[in-house]
Amino acid sequence: MRLITWNINSVRARLDIVAQLVRDYQPDVLCLQETKVQDHMFPTGFFEELGLPHLAIHGQKSHHGVATASKTPIDDHFKIDWCEKGDARHIAVKVDGMPMIHNFYVPAGGDEPDPVINDKFAHKLKFLDEMTSWSADLDGDHILVGDLNIAPYEDDVWDHKKLLKVVSHTPVEVEAMLKLIEAHGWQDIMRDFVPKDQKLYSWWSYRARDWSAADKGRRLDHVWTSPSLKGKAVHMEVIRDARGWVKPSDHAPVLVDFNF
Repeated sequence: MRLITWNINSVRARLDIVAQLVRDYQPDVLCLQETKVQDHMFPTGFFEELGLPHLAIHGQKSHHGVATASKTPIDDHFKIDWCEKGDARHIAVKVDGMPMIHNFYVPAGGDEPDPVINDKFAHKLKFLDEMTSWSADLDGDHILVGDLNIAPYEDDVWDHKKLLKVVSHTPVEVEAMLKLIEAHGWQDIMRDFVPKDQKLYSWWSYRARDWSAADKGRRLDHVWTSPSLKGKAVHMEVIRDARGWVKPSDHAPVLVDFNF
């Protein structure tokens, strides 16, 4: 089973590169974040034509939004209203023969890493706390993917020391993510394939004139599995070239092949 997760940064604005990704990499399941479209306006016909006709979508106008598209039928799906804010940040699907797949878009957290003066950062920390409590109670086999908006390890960012006070790599966020991982024993699949002492990114800012040459990236996108699925992932890659496609997202897709 080939799974790809991608923060697409507005699905309707980037249909051409979604088609390019599906054509070139042939995912069985495609998880998108930041779709930025209400459910009734989602381009379902487009995905049907791409060979991913089975959809579970959770969207809202102009912001956030997640969608999971599958080649094979989705047996069940549900969404959780984290922090009771009504934001479209999660969709879970059960596809025949596969574990439950959770597609997340964690709040970015704003610019100031202080929950007292920054409500967005406080929201992010509460969201992570709720995910941690939920993870501790999970039974069975699960895959968690998405834009989690935290780069937890030193080599998940281009310069650890310079980013210690930058939201996404602050000590309080890293501590919260590590507690989340520990709560269920989540397996960090990307780091199973690339050791923690090697640089690994999935996001490069639009602000860099030449993002690839500057290479000031962060690993904000993740693929985790339940500990019971250890060893089931057989291949992983960050599709870095997609960051340079026409009208790109600032995130690159992350691809994982599983053998269930």
